[in-house]
Amino acid sequence: MLLALAFALPAAAAPQTQQAQPSTPAILVFGDSLSAGYGIRVEQGWVSLLARKISQLGYGFRVINASVSGETTEGGLGRLPHALDVQQPRILVLELGANDGLRSLPLATTRDNLDKMITLAQARGITLLLIGLRMPPNYGERYTTAFYNMYGELAQAHKIALLPFLLDRVALDPALMQADGLHPNEQGQPQLLDNVWPRLEPLLRAARK
Repeated sequence: MLLALAFALPAAAAPQTQQAQPSTPAILVFGDSLSAGYGIRVEQGWVSLLARKISQLGYGFRVINASVSGETTEGGLGRLPHALDVQQPRILVLELGANDGLRSLPLATTRDNLDKMITLAQARGITLLLIGLRMPPNYGERYTTAFYNMYGELAQAHKIALLPFLLDRVALDPALMQADGLHPNEQGQPQLLDNVWPRLEPLLRAARK
């Protein structure tokens, strides 16, 4: 069973937006350093790779990266209403929770924040992809299992798409991780996209109907 490594908590980074016509439907990626592209060039990150792939395949979506390094679910909940107002996305990719776990914040609080963000987006008719994460084993089996299961339980309760573990086939491969051993490097980013794409593409197809 693959286990996530701890993620550094660097200073917040400014969200990046793909340039496109405002009328083009948007995918909003709302996450932490794993989606913000910490430690690599912006164009190397999996979100930028996603934007290029969507353009090449002609899906007709623009990709907006509103991810912030070090973000917690509390911070995300505070930012999300404004982000939805401004960007008005058709699809929300929600990737948060790791920093809560690393700071040993109460799991019930993390779950409640994620639940509120999902509910907020669904109330606006936005399609969601929830991205799950894992905690390192030193946090204890009880906590790590409950943390991992939280994402599946939320996805089932809200009937939304789920990627169980963003860093699958990356976290334990040193060749795909940065020198800090914490964040995927540029070689690891295509695999992150390969993990996300099979869960996201059906949502793109459905949104075009």
